[in-house]
Amino acid sequence: MGEVIRFVSKSERERARLIQEARAIYDSIFPPTDPASEGQDKAAMGRAYIGRDGGNLS
Repeated sequence: MGEVIRFVSKSERERARLIQEARAIYDSIFPPTDPASEGQDKAAMGRAYIGRDGGNLS
C-alpha cells in the first residue's frame, strides 16, 4: 500500500539502456577474468544509476 512510484524520463531510460549495452560490448571484448571482481563492477554500476536526487524515492 505504501509504494512510491518514481517517474523515469525517456532520456534517463535511454541513458541506462546505452550504458548497459556499452557494458555488454566491453565485457564481450574484455571478459572479466576474476569472478570476485564482477561483484565490484556491479556495485560501481549501481552507483552510476543514482539520479540527481541521490537515489531518494520520495
